[in-house]
Amino acid sequence: MTSTPAPSSYYGASRLMRAMRFGLGASQRLWPALGVRAAYRVFGTPLPPKWLYRGQHPGIDWRHEAWSFEDASVGIYHLAAQDSGAESEPVVLLVHGWGGHAGQMLPLAQALAAAGLRPVLLELPAHGRSEGTATNGAQFARAIDYVTARLAADGRALRAVVAHSLGANALAYAAGRGLPAERIVLLAPPASPREYTRYFAHAFGLSEQTRAAMQRMFEAREGVLMPQFEPALAGPRIAQPTLIIHDRDDRVNRFADGEAYRDTIAGAQLFVTQGWGHRRILKEEAVLAHVTQFLVQPSAVM
Repeated sequence: MTSTPAPSSYYGASRLMRAMRFGLGASQRLWPALGVRAAYRVFGTPLPPKWLYRGQHPGIDWRHEAWSFEDASVGIYHLAAQDSGAESEPVVLLVHGWGGHAGQMLPLAQALAAAGLRPVLLELPAHGRSEGTATNGAQFARAIDYVTARLAADGRALRAVVAHSLGANALAYAAGRGLPAERIVLLAPPASPREYTRYFAHAFGLSEQTRAAMQRMFEAREGVLMPQFEPALAGPRIAQPTLIIHDRDDRVNRFADGEAYRDTIAGAQLFVTQGWGHRRILKEEAVLAHVTQFLVQPSAVM
């Protein structure tokens, strides 16, 4: 399955985007090697830019920690009310998507806390208040793996990891490599980062030669091939009970992407919504209730 992100979601028709398209197009013609490096840099820069969301953190009820990670940092938010007397509560790690921030996961975090779970919000490198200016799905996966390992080392019982969009794609990859979580939830996951490079190349007028070279640069630097993130390879390796939630009207990641994960993860359950799109599912009561039930019940009936 392939993913076709909506152009309005990432690369709109602003003056800055037009200037970037012109610059990338000129560089690939005049100096192809430079064009590939420039395209790789733009591809790894989250949009919208993180400074737009610096003021949209979860709020004063949440205690923020900055953990150094690789050449950047990750942000960890704990609910301050749970700092005492809640050490035994099962932890649920909540992960945003590309160009997002931890505050987007707040409605779900509040629902889980009300159900007796301990939500922990993860803000990924180059997003929100975390350090870094560029990142990618492979670093997302390493960050998820690192944070869950540290939580486990601190004696936290990790009930689940819940992730949205590209964060969900990274979560699926990490889960297939032995992530220490009892369950996982994939919210509006994209099926193919490789396909997204094709959309990116189209949006910026890049040739297939430049796109393929950019993909090879990613794979060489990260030590992983892009197809390894796709459901056909990642899905069969996932052993945890898995819930997938996807809206039929999602204009960023196709509904078929969610179906692809359902079809390749043994026993995975797909909860279908309609009319809420890509981001609204993060705050709809029906979705919050469904995720909460999946995480608190010994065996959820979907």
